[in-house]
Amino acid sequence: MMMKVMVVAIDESDCSYYALKWTVDNLRDSLIQSHLIIFTVQPLSDYAYIHASSFGLTPPEFLSSIHENRKKTALALLERAKDICRENGISAETATEVGDPKDAICEAVEKQNIDLLVIGSHNQVSNYCVHNAKCQI
Repeated sequence: MMMKVMVVAIDESDCSYYALKWTVDNLRDSLIQSHLIIFTVQPLSDYAYIHASSFGLTPPEFLSSIHENRKKTALALLERAKDICRENGISAETATEVGDPKDAICEAVEKQNIDLLVIGSHNQVSNYCVHNAKCQI
């Protein structure tokens, strides 16, 4: 029997961590027999406002620092989520992508052959995933 693959998509919202904790508490038996991936997306930025506000002279180091800061934030989110799993005896892999969250989540579901997606909030991203992700939600 092939191992099921579950993804919990998180962001910095409390709803995301509630969804993760709910998953760990209520799907423990399934998680022990599954491969769990905790996934977050580093959103793309619209740098036009930065470029305009700097009169077209945006230093590349500044843009690089924004990217680096977002990456650090994403890794901290994933580490916090992994700690929640670890405290409950669940092992989890983490992954992050850069892009539009709704598209990145659905693409990850397809690439990784995900069986179950857990997403924590009723917003545009979760609504899009409910209608477009090729797995159970």
